[in-house]
Amino acid sequence: MPIAVGSKAPDFTLKSKTADGLVDVKLSANFGQKQTVILFFPLAYTGVCTQEMCDQTSGLADYEKLGAAVYAISVDSPFTQEAWAKTNKIGLTLLSDLNKETTKAYGVLFPMLAGIGDTSARAAFVIGKDGVVKYAEQTATPKDLPNFVAVKAALAS
Repeated sequence: MPIAVGSKAPDFTLKSKTADGLVDVKLSANFGQKQTVILFFPLAYTGVCTQEMCDQTSGLADYEKLGAAVYAISVDSPFTQEAWAKTNKIGLTLLSDLNKETTKAYGVLFPMLAGIGDTSARAAFVIGKDGVVKYAEQTATPKDLPNFVAVKAALAS
């Protein structure tokens, strides 16, 4: 069960692989500055995840107009995420939750995906500038996508 709307968003510092190397991305750095969309996804190099991240990359300008940063989090290593992003031209900031601490903090751990191990569930959160959760959704199955119309509506409200 994902954390509830109205809750203080659990802060995190996660690694992202960029051209400059590994960098730390801290959620609370956005507090007071901009809203944040957090998209949890199960695994890089899978069909639904690739389609979701490519679609969201093509709509990044919409999120920027709404004053939001977009972070996509999976349990993959930052090196796997970087290779996947390059292969598929994914422009979102990909964050590695290899130890699954952030996934657990947000209540979106998916146990034993396809019998291979625990991953992040597919989920979406909107965090306001004040650090409070404005929207929270975990999809019924990893094959289902979040309601991105509702995500953008939460950003606009």
